[in-house]
Amino acid sequence: MPKSDRLFRLLSAFRMLPQPVTASRLAEETGVSDRTIYRDIQSLRAAGALIDGEAGTGYTLTEDPALPPQMFTRLEVEALVLGLAEVAMSGDAMLAKAAAEAQAKIIATLPDRVQRQAIHAVTRSYRYEPRKPAPPHLHLLREAAWDERAVDLTYRDVSGQLTDRRIWPLGTAFLDREVMVLAWCCLRQDFRRFKVLEMSNIRPTDESFRPRRVPLLRQFLDQLRENGTRSGPA
Repeated sequence: MPKSDRLFRLLSAFRMLPQPVTASRLAEETGVSDRTIYRDIQSLRAAGALIDGEAGTGYTLTEDPALPPQMFTRLEVEALVLGLAEVAMSGDAMLAKAAAEAQAKIIATLPDRVQRQAIHAVTRSYRYEPRKPAPPHLHLLREAAWDERAVDLTYRDVSGQLTDRRIWPLGTAFLDREVMVLAWCCLRQDFRRFKVLEMSNIRPTDESFRPRRVPLLRQFLDQLRENGTRSGPA
């Protein structure tokens, strides 16, 4: 296998696998020896890649502008265009704008032939029954999840009753007709799914739940899978 192909394959493995990732796991994924992985990591570092770690402990890739742009196959280009189109139609205004900007940046880095494939993609996305527009406070909830900060809000539950809640926002989920926030509810002391459109009076707090977001979200998703995506009433 040519060295250039190996390096692209190694970069792809870094981007796909949970990090830190061991040389043995990278070797298994790319079909080369551990020794070749060590040499290729040094080559990537020499080309400008920021790769932390060492043999025996695992490596973490930090992307660097000095690296050449990632090449995409025609099918990968179709997937990117379709996915970003879905975000533009489903997300709030800020997320839709980010999707358009991301697509423009990706296309700008591609060779001419692949740029044309992206601009004239075969796969398109349309919605005849669009989801209700996401409210502006969806961005506040995303930021709170990123920062691992509790949020106070007023929520209208399934019975129409208004209650004041403090939640730990763990993530958002775009369903067929609703946008939900997956969260730990401090009132119920349990995981809950909250409809974003039923929230009001959103107030970020100074309470931090760092570094619990990732393990809590993983636990919540495991629970949803076990229960067939059902959870208790909010």
